[in-house]
Amino acid sequence: MTEKPMATRWQDGLGMVKACDEAGVRLFVVKQNRRNATLQLLKKAIDDKRFGRIYSVAINVFWTRPQEYYDSAKWRGTWEFDGGAFMNQASHYIDLLDWLVGPIESVMAYTSTLARNIEVEDSGVATIRWRNGALGTVNVTMLTYPKNLEGSITILGEKGTVRIGGVAVNEIQHWEFAESSPDDERAKDASYQTTSVYGFGHPLYYDNVIKNLRGEAVAETDGREGLRSLEVLIAMYLSARDGRKINLPLDY
Repeated sequence: MTEKPMATRWQDGLGMVKACDEAGVRLFVVKQNRRNATLQLLKKAIDDKRFGRIYSVAINVFWTRPQEYYDSAKWRGTWEFDGGAFMNQASHYIDLLDWLVGPIESVMAYTSTLARNIEVEDSGVATIRWRNGALGTVNVTMLTYPKNLEGSITILGEKGTVRIGGVAVNEIQHWEFAESSPDDERAKDASYQTTSVYGFGHPLYYDNVIKNLRGEAVAETDGREGLRSLEVLIAMYLSARDGRKINLPLDY
């Protein structure tokens, strides 16, 4: 079982999956945000086609990480062991792009190290085009003053509009659809208070791992599922480095 990111290089991620396949063992990648009550309801609304056609998606991660955070361990802020604001802090939000909206067609991104003394980026922006035609943005910074402000996703569709915000997608701030559903009442009670950006999904995630090992459930995020968000992250970094659009899937 590995936390995010499962790797900082694409080939390393592929190697992890191959090694576990050859050894006959399971590989799990922690994606606990998927278990948040707010995102579970959003996922169900999308699966139930309540949005109709999805037009636009916006993800914001406006957090703060002071220099002391990066100085606290030698691996922090390095390309080799950490990755930047996209890969580390916003990794769970990048995961939502594919898990919620679907396969991505192409990515364009900019990254910058504006205020921290680190190898990697402390801020980044990206534009996304999905295969279903939807367009989206990802706006990430670790320089928010004076503390974590927002971790949000907004989805605008043909028949629905939803914004889940708060400091870590813990508040349903707007929930409106053309056709009603019993889930609309559940949405009123799904928001929760959190003292950190981690949420409360870890116990539920571990429960799925245990049930999978017992043969009672299918793994929610195995190694191959983990590769999906890693591929998007690598595409963002390639785009930022080379100044060009990166089409998915990557060539490998």
